Amino acid sequence: MTGQMIITIHEERADDERLEALSAALRRELMALDVVDVEKIADGEVPPGARAVELAAVGALLVVFKESAQLVTGIVSAIRSWLQAAPPGRTVEITLGDTTLKVASATPDQQEMLINEFVGAMQRMRATPADPPST
Repeated sequence: MTGQMIITIHEERADDERLEALSAALRRELMALDVVDVEKIADGEVPPGARAVELAAVGALLVVFKESAQLVTGIVSAIRSWLQAAPPGRTVEITLGDTTLKVASATPDQQEMLINEFVGAMQRMRATPADPPST
């Protein structure tokens, strides 16, 4: 079973060209993981199966992955590592279903706590039984 995660990069005073370069760099980092694919989201495009969210298409990526808490943790950890070398003012929003995690200039302990909460929310969301079919 595969999951989808939307990643949006924000940087103070960054223009479209800068955001495109940042998303390309992050895409390369994420493709080194055991993900199915990482795609740039075109302007106004909402990925199949994803909820409509307000996306800044520039700087937005769709990560398709085999569902596992370990892989989600790895993806979020890779993003966190990528951000550690960033200048102040850069943030990344990670959206998985109804849950969004904003990763910015938090301490490593705060980031670890947020990641654990995010992964836990993903696991709870996947464990919730679907509504029974209506008859």
